[in-house]
Amino acid sequence: MRFDIAAIIAILVSVIITIVVARLAVRNLSVDNPSKMQNFMEWAVDFMHSTIASSMPVHKVRPYLALGMTLIMFIFISNLLGLPLLIITDAHEAFPAIGITQEYLDSHGGVAHLAWWKSPTADLAVTAGLALVVFVLVHYLGMKLNRKHYLKHYLHPYPVFLPVNLIETVAKPVTLALRLYANIFAGEVLISTILMLSWGGIPFMIAWQGFSIFIGAIQAFLFTVLTMVYISQATVHDEEH
Repeated sequence: MRFDIAAIIAILVSVIITIVVARLAVRNLSVDNPSKMQNFMEWAVDFMHSTIASSMPVHKVRPYLALGMTLIMFIFISNLLGLPLLIITDAHEAFPAIGITQEYLDSHGGVAHLAWWKSPTADLAVTAGLALVVFVLVHYLGMKLNRKHYLKHYLHPYPVFLPVNLIETVAKPVTLALRLYANIFAGEVLISTILMLSWGGIPFMIAWQGFSIFIGAIQAFLFTVLTMVYISQATVHDEEH
C-alpha cells in the first residue's frame, strides 16, 4: 500500500483550518454587536440555506444545512492549498511505502522529486473519497426516508430502463470526483508551467492565482449543490415538488 505524503499533510491542514474557522465563527456571538466574522458567516449560512432550498422543499433544508456548510468550506479551503505553498525535496533513496521504488530512481537518474504539499483535491483518490461519502449518504437517506419511491425510481418510466438508471446512479459519484479533480489538477499543472518561467512568470502567476480563487469557489459550490440535488432526488417524492 502506498501513501501520498503531500495529500495526507494537506488533508490534515484543511481539516484543522475548517474546524478553526467554524469555531471562530460561533465564538462570542452577539445580537446587538455582531463581529465581522459573525456577519459573514450569517450571510454564508443564509446563502447555503437558499441554495439547498432551490433543490428541495424549504421545510426539509435544516437537516442538511450543516452538511452543506462543511462540504463547501472544506472543499474551498482544500482547493486553495496548492502550489503557492509548494514544498518539494529530492529523494535519492527508495521509499516503497510512499511510491518511490528503486526502479523509479533508476529510470529518473537516481533522483525523485518528492512533493510534501499540494491541494488535496488535486488528488483523484481524495475527490473519489469525497464522492464515495456522498454516494453512500445519498443511498442511505433514500432507503431510510423514502424507501418505496426511491426503489421505484430505478424502474421509471418503465422496467426496461433499469440498466440505464443503474448506470446513471454509478455515473453521479464518478462525475463528482472527476470534475473537481480535473479542474484543480489542471490549475496546479498550469501553475507549475508558469513557475518554469522564473521572474518572467510573476505577472501570469498573480493573474492566475486570482482566477484560481474563483475556480476553487465555483468547484466547491458545484460539488455541494450537486450533493444536495442528489439527496433531494433520493429523499423527496415527486408530488412534494
